[in-house]
Amino acid sequence: MPGSDQTLHQTARSSTPRIAITTGEPSGIGPDLVLSLTRLDWPVQIVAIGDSAMLGERAAALDIAVSIDAYSATQAPAASKPGSLTVEEIPLDSECIPGVLNAGNARYVIRMLERACQGCIDGEFDAMLTAPVHKGIINDAGIPFSGHTEFLAEMTGSALPVMMLVTDSLRVALLTTHLPLLAGPGKVTVNRIESTVRILHDGLARLFGIPDPSIAVLGLNPHAGESGHLGTEEIEIIAPALDRLRSDGIRLTGPLPADTAFTGHTDGRYDAYLAMYHDQGLPVLKTEGFGSAVNITLGLPIIRTSVDHGTALDLAATGTADPGSMVAALLLAARLAGQP
Repeated sequence: MPGSDQTLHQTARSSTPRIAITTGEPSGIGPDLVLSLTRLDWPVQIVAIGDSAMLGERAAALDIAVSIDAYSATQAPAASKPGSLTVEEIPLDSECIPGVLNAGNARYVIRMLERACQGCIDGEFDAMLTAPVHKGIINDAGIPFSGHTEFLAEMTGSALPVMMLVTDSLRVALLTTHLPLLAGPGKVTVNRIESTVRILHDGLARLFGIPDPSIAVLGLNPHAGESGHLGTEEIEIIAPALDRLRSDGIRLTGPLPADTAFTGHTDGRYDAYLAMYHDQGLPVLKTEGFGSAVNITLGLPIIRTSVDHGTALDLAATGTADPGSMVAALLLAARLAGQP
């Protein structure tokens, strides 16, 4: 695929990039995945953010021999080596039992995200990687939270974050993200499409080194509206927005019927797809690359990557969680931070 993650644009750096990794929902597999990284050499400094005692207990449960060292922002970053983990201490608020959600730790999860994001804003960290959180338990604790994407956008003052998932052969960005299905069509507007496409176009060019990206845009309705017989959003909203963008030289195809748009994606015709809503585009991508795909947020002033899956409570502390997506997300964060 043209411009795959093997050809990411790289920027020369004078020091080792420092990447913050939030350890996610403590009763899920986030801590397990972060600890699994200590089995490998890395060309970046990993700074895990979370409760060091919990991480030590989880390491013992997983039979992972690891030295946990306290993080110091004043020390020059050094590449992470096997058998050690540098931790920025954020203490748990309540007991953590693997596999058992506890709303008492919801604020702990938010504090981790705040610490990592602020560190990126301040230039202390070169990128952040987020392990999965459980949105439901955070909301149960009375904290409004619709997802990492929206939270980081608010914290960085970004008007429109764009969620994109990436595999070796497919990139899918979303016009709308974590919304109820019935709320999505109201967000499909000319202005939102124009802004999202521009952010996607810029991200493909600036971060992935694709100078003139080709983007396929899906329709909202079945068969892209069937010439207005199955809905008029394509005629009244999506097509006019794409025409305005094409007048600025952006290469776009669409609106395309979503049920056939992905059938030829391996031929390199498109550098990315833009889906109108979450479950229109992501089932295709996750069917192809689940467990190795990476979530990246475009439109932020910081670099943020994440895994492509959830907390998998039933796998926590069992040693059976697949770290593939975590490894891929760290590799992508390292490349975007300028590390070959």
